[in-house]
Amino acid sequence: MSELATMDLHPQPRAGDARPWAFPAPEREALANGLTVLRCHRPGQQVVAVEMMLDAPLDAEPAGLDGIATIMARAFSEGTDKHTAEEFAAELERCGATLDAHADHPGVRLSLEVPASRLAKALGLVADALRAPAFDDSEIERLVRNRLDEIPHETANPARRAAKELFKELFPVTARMSRPRQGTEETVAAIDSAAVRAFYEKHVRPATATAVVVGDLTGIDLGALLADTLGSWTGSSAEPRPVPAVTADDTGRVVIVDRPGAVQTQLLIGRVGADRHDRVWPAQVLGTYCLGGTLTSRLDRVLREEKGYTYGVRAFGQVLRSAPDGTGAALLAISGSVDTPNTGPALDDLWKVLRTLAADGLTDAERDVAVQNLVGVAPLKFETAAAVAGTLADQVEQHLPDDYQSTLYQQLAETGTVEATAAAVNAFPVDRLVTVLVGDAVQIAEVVRDLGIGEVSVVPAE
Repeated sequence: MSELATMDLHPQPRAGDARPWAFPAPEREALANGLTVLRCHRPGQQVVAVEMMLDAPLDAEPAGLDGIATIMARAFSEGTDKHTAEEFAAELERCGATLDAHADHPGVRLSLEVPASRLAKALGLVADALRAPAFDDSEIERLVRNRLDEIPHETANPARRAAKELFKELFPVTARMSRPRQGTEETVAAIDSAAVRAFYEKHVRPATATAVVVGDLTGIDLGALLADTLGSWTGSSAEPRPVPAVTADDTGRVVIVDRPGAVQTQLLIGRVGADRHDRVWPAQVLGTYCLGGTLTSRLDRVLREEKGYTYGVRAFGQVLRSAPDGTGAALLAISGSVDTPNTGPALDDLWKVLRTLAADGLTDAERDVAVQNLVGVAPLKFETAAAVAGTLADQVEQHLPDDYQSTLYQQLAETGTVEATAAAVNAFPVDRLVTVLVGDAVQIAEVVRDLGIGEVSVVPAE
């Protein structure tokens, strides 16, 4: 009888000690022209990210020219006093760089990513774009046409159409937030190069701008480089614009945007609540995540897993605008889509989830999973220079301290179940939610009225 073979097993690997992690802290400085600079050295990040923030908010757009900030933002890469639009694009490509720009309520932002070895050339191009944009008549006309072509596609998109209607419902007609961020067909069509240049000259200057630079800066004399590039941009000094107060009407009601024959109903349920300056924000983030931040959250467990109404429903908080004095507002919302016949049952169950949350609260297990997901993934979330730069830029736009993100993770980890429950219940009170439904009104209006979640009105889809 043969001897049994023996096997030597290596010991099971043991997990190493957890390494402490904190969101990168930037260094601040100011150039001679008044430009504020935040720099953050990230060893190993050979693609440098640069965020340029310009104090040209949407509420500064001239009456009847909604969307001009968007056209201006896009025009920055369409030529300068040194390069035509084609030449500018070719120079960026030679640098291996990408340059994007967009306009939102806090202002206009340019986002550059470039290999560290080409940073000087790329920053020079951005500086030229800011210092002396061409704003050529033909290029502005082309950008306007492109934007006009986009609008019908956005209107046809149920999620975009729901967002448009929700903002119209929440904010006064006189408030810029009540109107589409990138303008309407009427306002965009009225934009020309003279108007874009006038908007630029009134609002774009280094004294009220901020640059964030993140990446591996080894061997780069960033101070000298910035002085030679962005430091050459000149402009008059000016105080930052005052930020108008945000007012909103979240009286519970339902608006159906009629889409005859639609096989699905798009849901967008929201109101305006506290922004990141409010001490409730960490608990609000945690409670909202427990409610609908991921596939295992309550809303998905009921509406997706148990009932099969939807592929997914999400709850979230999105900062709209903040002010230096700590005031501001965030959109608190629940979004998703369901098949048309189940619109009524899905809304009924959604409200039951909210009522159960208010009555029984969150569980410790839900809170623990949410903390693990929100805090534990932070090192992965911010492993690129662009992610760090974008977050630092958000903090600047929202008038937050540079250590805000690190402090937030500490606060999330320390927030208890009771606090998270209270914040979520206050964020989504069942009688103070504006519900927008994009779907077939003939099929869904009566059943929604029977739910008693608010007065129901129907508007055309356009």
